[in-house]
Amino acid sequence: MSAPTDTPREPGELFGPRATLFADVLSVGLATAVACLPLVTAPAALSTACAVLRGVREDRPATAGRYFALLRQRLRGGDLAAGAVVLAGVLLLVADLALAAAGLPGARPFAVLAGVIGAGAAVVGLRACARPASLTDWPAAVREAARDAVRDPGGSGLVLLALAAAVLCGWMLLPLALLAPGPLALALTAVDVRQESM
Repeated sequence: MSAPTDTPREPGELFGPRATLFADVLSVGLATAVACLPLVTAPAALSTACAVLRGVREDRPATAGRYFALLRQRLRGGDLAAGAVVLAGVLLLVADLALAAAGLPGARPFAVLAGVIGAGAAVVGLRACARPASLTDWPAAVREAARDAVRDPGGSGLVLLALAAAVLCGWMLLPLALLAPGPLALALTAVDVRQESM
């Protein structure tokens, strides 16, 4: 068994590059949570987090400062429209599930169908946020994400697992909800990079 090789630390770096990346992911996650507070900015905020974390591969810093600088450059009408569509979709799904819970005839199959449609829409929406095209063209990013969701069911499963882990962390301990967007964005970016290399 070979001895593990340590990567050299930069001057002033206490824990090494992996711990630094973890800290950067958490700071980007906190910045993303703050940027998502108006709700209609959620897709743009998550897309920006994915873009910042994707930049790590090209030795660009993944900091909250870089995150907010990129978010300021890109917020435009299309981003707010994407956020309004997502918000309307979530409200429609919640209303449908509430109607199903009211005990209407055929409620159980309807709830299952609504859940499947909601999960599919979440996968496509989250994969669209990870696409580089989402920085400039949401319709193209959604088309690419829908195609990838069908072609790569394993990646779509990973996206659902990442979303479930983020929701579960936020549900178990509310302060973790402020940090969860960072690891979620990292997982979405990793799935997208994995898809590119296939």
